[in-house]
Amino acid sequence: MMAQQACPRQAYGRYLVQAAEKDSRIVALDADLSGSTMSCLLRERFPERHFEMGIAEQNMVAAAAGLAFSGKIPFVHSFSMFLTGRAFEQIRQSVALAKANVKLVGSSYGLSDFGDGATHQALEDVAIMRALPNMTILVPADPAEVEEAVDLALAIDGPVYIRISRSPMEYLTKEVPGRTLLEPALMAEGTDITVFANGLMAKTALEAREALLAEGISLRVVNVSCVKPLDQEGIRRFARDVQGVITVEEHSIIGGLGSAVLEALALDPKPTYVVGVEDTFGQSGQSHEELLAHYGLTKEAIFARARMLMGRVEKHDAEGV
Repeated sequence: MMAQQACPRQAYGRYLVQAAEKDSRIVALDADLSGSTMSCLLRERFPERHFEMGIAEQNMVAAAAGLAFSGKIPFVHSFSMFLTGRAFEQIRQSVALAKANVKLVGSSYGLSDFGDGATHQALEDVAIMRALPNMTILVPADPAEVEEAVDLALAIDGPVYIRISRSPMEYLTKEVPGRTLLEPALMAEGTDITVFANGLMAKTALEAREALLAEGISLRVVNVSCVKPLDQEGIRRFARDVQGVITVEEHSIIGGLGSAVLEALALDPKPTYVVGVEDTFGQSGQSHEELLAHYGLTKEAIFARARMLMGRVEKHDAEGV
């Protein structure tokens, strides 16, 4: 039986409308992409609370800061690359530095905008946002977590960046959920290696776990939807009793989840592999899956790292995957 899937962007748009029905302070801003980010759903329900800013991301973020200081709760939308890249100075100065209550929603992150290539693919956005003080970063692992991310963003009085995939996502079951997305959630228990993942890679890690059971390798899969502030004690707790750690993310290996986990484990280190996009840009492809395979974001890549950590293969063989 096929697992239930949903488009995370549509789940986000519908839930934002529900939230706006309960809280009149919520407004939405978009940079000529509302049909893709799905802020158009709020425009249909509350046209007076939706602001189409055109292809002017810097102005959009600056205006959102002004709205926040006027008592509104602005949700700001664009593709992840354009939002964090073009408007970085305004995010830094007017939102993060000012602690403005602005919610930044980056759509089509990673390689999920497969057809438009490197210019549209955000593989650096988490690293950019992690560098900013006062910023919370959320990377939902399934459509239900997209809704949780909206609720958590509303509960936080300050800047939040929510990263949303363009591709369909399955609804996942958590063995031990965190109390909120701020805490790592145990997806499946294991005894040999802990895999920390988020976004679509949480499902990939669970698939790797099932396949490796046949080889007698037991993976503990932990979903880390909140990259900042990272629950460092939670990371250390899940890594303490295993032989090694693997991190996997649809992001550059520089500055994202892998870097955050390594920082958390610095005083209690474990043999660790960071699985992500190497120090390179993306490219166009025929599908999201094709690009994930090309850049090594697959269950097979997790297999190879797990086997290496367990001494089943030579290190250079694992690195070649």
